[in-house]
Amino acid sequence: MAKRTPETDEPEAEPVPDVPPTVGERLRAAREKAKLSLEDVAAQTRIPQRHLASIETAEWDSLPAPTYTIGFAKNYAGVVGLDRAEIGDQLREEMGGQRFATTSADVFEPADPRRTMPKSLVIGAVIAAVLLIAVMSFLNRRSLEQADENVAGAPVTANAAAPAPPPAPTAPNASGPVVLTATGPAWIQVTDQGNSLFQGELQAGQTYTVPPTATAPMLKAGKPEALNVTVGATAVPQIGPAGKVTTVSLRPADLLKTPTAPPPSVAPSPNASAPPASPQPRSRRAPAAPSPPPPVQPPAPQPETNQQ
Repeated sequence: MAKRTPETDEPEAEPVPDVPPTVGERLRAAREKAKLSLEDVAAQTRIPQRHLASIETAEWDSLPAPTYTIGFAKNYAGVVGLDRAEIGDQLREEMGGQRFATTSADVFEPADPRRTMPKSLVIGAVIAAVLLIAVMSFLNRRSLEQADENVAGAPVTANAAAPAPPPAPTAPNASGPVVLTATGPAWIQVTDQGNSLFQGELQAGQTYTVPPTATAPMLKAGKPEALNVTVGATAVPQIGPAGKVTTVSLRPADLLKTPTAPPPSVAPSPNASAPPASPQPRSRRAPAAPSPPPPVQPPAPQPETNQQ
């Protein structure tokens, strides 16, 4: 009798849970459903095509920082008709807040070549900038040269070229006592604002000193030629004509004041203003013709007298 092998119960296979599609897969499926290519999505979102491909394949190391990557995915979802916020939240969960290994800053090239600046415009802008700098330099240099020429060609003023006038003669120092010295009998009267200070006759060799407290002393002298007046160590010229009563001020400044003689007036000659007459050529006079001799008159007839 054949042995019967016990039947073994085979374990039932556990059901495999459904794995939800990743963000990249959802974006690619929506793009293919909308019949769009990566180039079309890049043209509409202004995102480089290589970043869109890295989002679809979950190549996070080829993408910039997570913040930029999530923004790119939201823009991608808006183009293909998916919920932007849902795509952003799912991508954030997939990345788990990780930071990508790459630290180099990516250069984002514009996907649309029509947005790039034409080379001719760039070259034209550079040439315009160079020409503007050259013109400004030329104008600045020209203004500096004109300023130097104006300074060099400025006329010399008359005050600088004119010779300095000779210094005016300085008056003697009006300081010191006023002393009157008589060289002979001299009668004098000294007053100060109507008050008599001295009145009398000085003999030869006698002196009189004007008080320094006098404010406006006046001298009245009968013989000015018999007085020598000094102010300190300075001798004063004769105060008046000889033999005439003279009244002068005895203030030092008045005594030392030298009168200036007026310049002599030159009377103009009668012919000073007339131009000199040009010399006339001397003409030779013809000799005068001899005058004819006077006619001889016959003698007058004598009256006849009858002789008886």
